[in-house]
Amino acid sequence: MAKEKDNSTKTFLLRVDAETMEAVEQWAADEFRSVNGQLQWIISEALRKSGRKKK
Repeated sequence: MAKEKDNSTKTFLLRVDAETMEAVEQWAADEFRSVNGQLQWIISEALRKSGRKKK
């Protein structure tokens, strides 16, 4: 039997230095996104550009 793809989100802790966090917060604000949304977008774009994620 084929397994259905799980589309649920998962929570994890991410530690970044203060300078990086400030840059991400500013970037998110510039694009009217939450920091979480910005991080999801950054990761998704990196995966797409590397060919590891379709769409």
